[in-house]
Amino acid sequence: MAAVGDLHCRDDQHGRFRQLVKQVNASADLLLLCGDLTDRGMLEEGKVLAEELSALRVPCAAVLGNHDYEHGQVKDICTELSKVGVHILDGDHFIFEKVLGVAGVKGFGGGFGNATLQAFGEGQTKSFVQEAVTESLKLEAALSHLDTPKKVVIMHYAPIPETLEGENIEIRPFLGTSRLSMPIDHYGAAYVFHGHAHHGAREGKTKSGIPVFNVAMPLLTKFTPEQRFALMEV
Repeated sequence: MAAVGDLHCRDDQHGRFRQLVKQVNASADLLLLCGDLTDRGMLEEGKVLAEELSALRVPCAAVLGNHDYEHGQVKDICTELSKVGVHILDGDHFIFEKVLGVAGVKGFGGGFGNATLQAFGEGQTKSFVQEAVTESLKLEAALSHLDTPKKVVIMHYAPIPETLEGENIEIRPFLGTSRLSMPIDHYGAAYVFHGHAHHGAREGKTKSGIPVFNVAMPLLTKFTPEQRFALMEV
């Protein structure tokens, strides 16, 4: 399976992902997209990306990222992508050939470990924390309904701090939260893929040892410019 996030497709980028789609078709059986599919959350960007992905010959499951929400056109973007067979996950799952279950959520920020933000004080802080809790519960629900032999998780935000190494320390709490790792460790998974951290590290592990991969395209481009996606065997 191929996995990549942070495509940041713009409406003037016709043909930008043609080579990526060609490579995925040649080397993978499944494509996983980890959010920030568009650059500013504009419908026209979603249409361009749908045009690019229409050449895919393999199934595709995806989650959205924070950029996809910028202009409040999420529903329309999802409609365009669904027309070309992209399965957008938001607390639900996609089953590939009865053996691999893909659980997906966008995720949210909030910090990690003992520094995880708690719901105390101002209402705005409580709302921020509640969003992270809600995303974690959505992921728990998605994983709990999977009984496939193999499971993977896709999200946009990071579930562990290790894959954020390289990002400015000040912004790391806004790039993910360990609340997202709790259902993963409880239900298990073969791999976890996320994006969002353009300057982070490529891999880490949850507390129970589940591999986590940062597949943000800007990060992958630094290391493997000839192949802007991660390719994993399950």
